[in-house]
Amino acid sequence: MWDQQIRGGQNAAIERLNKQFEEKYPNVRIKRVARGFNDLKKTLKLALSGDNPPDVVQANQGYSDMVAFAHAGMLTPLDSYAGLYGWNTRFPQTLLNLNRVSADGSRFGTGQLYGISQEGEYIGVYYNKKVLRKAGVEPPRTWQEFTGALPKLKKAGQLPVQFGNLDKYPAIHTFGVLQSQAAGSAEPVRETVFGRGEGFDTDATRQAARTLADWAEKGYIPKGANGKGYDDAAKQFADGKGAFLVTGTWQLADLRKPMGDDLGFMPPPPARGKPPVTTGGEGLPWSLTSKSDHPEVAAAYLDFLTGEHASNVMAEEGVLPVVPGKAAGKTDPGSAGGQMIAGWKKLNAADGLVPYLDYTTPTFYDTLSADLQGVLSGSVAPGRLAARMQKEYEDFRAEQKRDEREDVR
Repeated sequence: MWDQQIRGGQNAAIERLNKQFEEKYPNVRIKRVARGFNDLKKTLKLALSGDNPPDVVQANQGYSDMVAFAHAGMLTPLDSYAGLYGWNTRFPQTLLNLNRVSADGSRFGTGQLYGISQEGEYIGVYYNKKVLRKAGVEPPRTWQEFTGALPKLKKAGQLPVQFGNLDKYPAIHTFGVLQSQAAGSAEPVRETVFGRGEGFDTDATRQAARTLADWAEKGYIPKGANGKGYDDAAKQFADGKGAFLVTGTWQLADLRKPMGDDLGFMPPPPARGKPPVTTGGEGLPWSLTSKSDHPEVAAAYLDFLTGEHASNVMAEEGVLPVVPGKAAGKTDPGSAGGQMIAGWKKLNAADGLVPYLDYTTPTFYDTLSADLQGVLSGSVAPGRLAARMQKEYEDFRAEQKRDEREDVR
């Protein structure tokens, strides 16, 4: 198996579950290869195209990874196993659809199932209670209170938002939150990511880009954030350098260990009168490779990783399960972990999850991450970003339509 569960709580959960699976099936041995997200993304295609690929891999959703691998015949459809193990009723269909690829391999979000996700995840706002108290700022309840707190924190000598974008993907996550808030609901951006919307040349996109640029210009985020690593920013936040950290639920276990009760967490607080909305959905899905020598064992392993017992283990380790189990219900609601689970339930009830923007086209991750670095440095204007996103979206949709016409012929 190849995975990217290298963070504290994620790693602890998968190590526990692997050991328990081997105890349940003494004839099975699991050989695990764990890599960071960027390393996995770079090396997985080569591994899958070889003669002896892993049996199980985590393959990112969207066109650049899962769709490309499914289209090339590198992954096995899981629909028969979904029926056998009851995955179709275990998970909400909206989340299962994120792991589906059309029969012709041209679209995601529909068609055959190619992965099962173990984790729920969303981009939220971590806050340091001690830093807020020093500045005389209360944890925000609305988006207006959150944005209003930033100049107050700056004036009090505190860094408002800790942030590091050397790894490039953090800006996609932060920008996605700002864009969703500006749009006011999940639907407009979500429809575009799925290829059904009007695109990105919108007021919400321009407003989000302007806000990100303003944060850099006004010193609400660290100077030179493009040169600071994502993990370094998280460690500095844990050390009290920053009031807020806008990132995913996967960081909770690593942050709560050094911060304890000083750590708070919430979904991005909604605008007054609006439902909660943010970037999120599922963690990287677990997929079965087409050349696996042990597909039945691998499918049983996927079922084990995503069952109720696994959900309880994950919750105990500070990881958000897609479907919270009994252990999640025992989590202190006042703790950061309890806040995380409560926020997940609110977001799902409000239909407030927007897929990651890099799912949009096969090259969107590379182009958007580079352009957002430009927005932060001042070399890419907010309006130019919206136009560039729109062009890539339209070019890809046009290419898909040409391919569909060729298939018909």
